[in-house]
Amino acid sequence: MSAKTENLTNGDLYSSLLDGNKQFVEDALKLDPEYFEDLAKGQSPPVLWIGCADSRVPANQITNTAPGQIFVHRNIANMVIHSDMNMLSVLDYAVNVLKVKHVIVTGHYGCGGIIAAISNKQFGLIDNWLSHIKDVYRLHAKELDIITDMDERCDRMVEYNVIENVYNLCKTTIVQNAWQNGQPLGVHGWVYSLKTGIITDMKVSAYDNANMESVFRFE
Repeated sequence: MSAKTENLTNGDLYSSLLDGNKQFVEDALKLDPEYFEDLAKGQSPPVLWIGCADSRVPANQITNTAPGQIFVHRNIANMVIHSDMNMLSVLDYAVNVLKVKHVIVTGHYGCGGIIAAISNKQFGLIDNWLSHIKDVYRLHAKELDIITDMDERCDRMVEYNVIENVYNLCKTTIVQNAWQNGQPLGVHGWVYSLKTGIITDMKVSAYDNANMESVFRFE
């Protein structure tokens, strides 16, 4: 266990967070005395990240990007749900105000939300959220049910969940209107490995609604 981790585990957690902030400011100013002045001028991130709330998947850190480069929305199991006004508000702001160029749904292997959703256990209020993940399972149950290794089944479900939520993004009026207006916008799906740190592109990128089922296409 590192000294920093041990401090967070055994020391005064609350105070250590504030101390960490002071160290962050000190280190940043050493590299660039105008760092915070420049950062405060505004943001124009080219990417919206829709990721899992898991604390082990920090968007900037695993992509080696700086503050201001990625606009982030996170929830349990990186879901895109059409009745989720929080997600829709973030998406609308990112696409129509910030004019991001890419929206990336990023899941991760070993996702607790996925593991919970593919079980038959009850967990409480979150079960209502997990039901959306169960719907994804239902779409791919034929393949998933024949995978006997539960870790392997979970990993495959993580991939399917990302793919389906990329498709859900494409179905939103926000994304389709951007495409219709000629705004360059790519929608992508990634899966991150906690074991290796590597991101895998699911190869489901979309830049228009041409490949969508006709019932979901707006004109």
